Amino acid sequence: MEVLEEMVGTSPSIRAVFDLVRKVAKTDMPVLITGETGTGKELTAQAIHDRSLRKQGPFVPINCAAIPETLLESELFGHERGAFTGAVQQKKGKIEAADGGTLFLDEVGDLLPPLQVKLLRFLQEGTFERLGGQQTLRVNARVIAATNVDLKAAIDKNLFREDLYYRLEVMHIHLSPLRERGEDTSLMAMIFLKRAAAFYQKPIRRYTSEAIQAIQSYAWPGNVRELSNKVRRAVVMAEGEDITPRDLDLTCETVQPEDSLDSIRAAHRRIEVELIIKAISMHRGNLTRVARELEVSRTTLYRKLRAYNLEKLVPSPVDSSVTTCNHAEP
Repeated sequence: MEVLEEMVGTSPSIRAVFDLVRKVAKTDMPVLITGETGTGKELTAQAIHDRSLRKQGPFVPINCAAIPETLLESELFGHERGAFTGAVQQKKGKIEAADGGTLFLDEVGDLLPPLQVKLLRFLQEGTFERLGGQQTLRVNARVIAATNVDLKAAIDKNLFREDLYYRLEVMHIHLSPLRERGEDTSLMAMIFLKRAAAFYQKPIRRYTSEAIQAIQSYAWPGNVRELSNKVRRAVVMAEGEDITPRDLDLTCETVQPEDSLDSIRAAHRRIEVELIIKAISMHRGNLTRVARELEVSRTTLYRKLRAYNLEKLVPSPVDSSVTTCNHAEP
C-alpha cells in the first residue's frame, strides 16, 4: 500500500495525488496545494520534499495565518539590527533557513500585499532583502505553498496578486475532502487504530460493526486530522477490546445518510472494500475467518487484498510491516 505519512488510501482521488507527488518531486518547480483544512496539505508538501533531490536539505514550514502581520515579514525574510523597536540583533528568516531545501508556505492566501510583492520577486529572481537591510541576498530554496481558500476569488477582490498566483501554481495538487474519498475513511481508521493502540499500549484491534457504520456515515468536516484525533481519543476512552461509536464520540446525531450516486463499477468496488475492512476488523486479521465470513477462498481473499492495496491491514505473510509509534504521538 502506498503511504504518505497519514495519507493512505485506494480511492481514485488519492491515487491521483500520489501520482502527482511522484511527478512534481522530480522537478524544482513551485507547487500550490489546495484543499480544506485537515486534508493533509503539509504532509503532501513534506512527501514532495522527501522524494526530491533536495531531501538532504531542510524542510522549513511557516504558517502565514498563525503569525501576527507585524511579525510575519521578519519571520519570513529576516531583519537587520535596529530595523524596528526590539530588533537588537540580526535575524535570518525562514527563506534563508530553507537554503538548499524546501520552504513551505501554509495559508499563503493570508499574505499581505507588500509581502506578496517580496515573495513574487523571490520566486522570479531568487533574491530578497532582510527587513531594514540594503544587501541583496540570494537563496536557493524551492517554494511549496498551500491554501484552503479560493485564490481566484481573492484575486477578483484584489486581495491576492494574479501574477503571484500563476507563479505559485506552476504545479497544482488538490486534496479532496475525506467525505469524497469513499472507502479510504475506513482504511485510514484501521491504520490509525493500529498506531494509537501501539502507542498507548492497549490491546485494541477492532471496531464494532456499529462503529464502522458510524465512521462510514459521518461527514468528517475536519477531514483526516479529525479522524486521526477521534481514533486516538477512542483508544484512550475504550474500556474493552473493541472501539464503539461512544468511544469515537460519534452518535446518531452526527452521522449523515449517504445520498450520492455511484456507477455500478464504483459501487461494487466500494462495497467490496468496505466488507473486507469490516471483516478484517471483526476477526482481528485472521484471514481464515475473514475468508469464511466473506464466503470466498483464501486465494481469492489474497487476490482482492492485493488488488485493493489492503495488505497493510493484516499481519504476515501478506504484509510483514506493522506501523507502530513508540516515541511520538500517533
